[in-house]
Amino acid sequence: MAQLKLEKRGHTALITMANPPANTWTKDTLTQLRDAVKSLEQDKNIYALVITGEGEKFFSAGADLNLFASGDKAVAADMSAIFGEAFETLTAFRGVSIAAINGYAMGGGLEVALACDIRIAETQAQMALPEAKVGLLPCAGGTQNLAILVGEGWAKRMILCGERLTAEKALQIGLVEEVVGTGMALEAALLLADKVADQSPPAVAACKQLIQKGRSAPVQTALSLERELFVKLFDTQDQVEGVQAFLQKRKASWING
Repeated sequence: MAQLKLEKRGHTALITMANPPANTWTKDTLTQLRDAVKSLEQDKNIYALVITGEGEKFFSAGADLNLFASGDKAVAADMSAIFGEAFETLTAFRGVSIAAINGYAMGGGLEVALACDIRIAETQAQMALPEAKVGLLPCAGGTQNLAILVGEGWAKRMILCGERLTAEKALQIGLVEEVVGTGMALEAALLLADKVADQSPPAVAACKQLIQKGRSAPVQTALSLERELFVKLFDTQDQVEGVQAFLQKRKASWING
């Protein structure tokens, strides 16, 4: 049985982590995630990506700690590299990525959600980055992405103090954007993904690039790029289609180019 399932629903791709009992990450599933996102990057019909966990208890419990029980540094280097490749590829996806957090999201399970653009959590979900409790640290973007989302103070509480958050607290501090009832995260994520199809794909890709530019570049650099990319959109057919559709009071028909 596949431990990472990929299906396409219209303009949305759904990736389901399916490695029971806790949907833990392995080298194989991380490689599959990296390669799946790369293939979706090339599929012009896909505008959004939703990732969720199979079952009712876990979104993902992160890495299987049995991998690190021997203390082998070569294994650690290998796993940290593929974690980075997989989740950075997810972050760089040109479309909109949404995590449907349907249960416990721990360690690398929370880090994959942090690598997404938007997070929707079910009310019973709990989130933590508890790596330091076992002598490790979040190596798949957790220290950086968490601080970007919630600020340094809460990032330190979660990582340095091992604090576990409820979905409601995660919403309060900005770790997730929405909390829904038990069993409703996937539906809510897919509905949000459907809204992406109303947006011009080249415009969405440019906007996402600009929003994330602020992580690594001074604001003046990003503002200059903002104007540059605005003008570049006039090279796309979708720009003409979008404006004409609005003026003609009809739904736009995007060609993603």
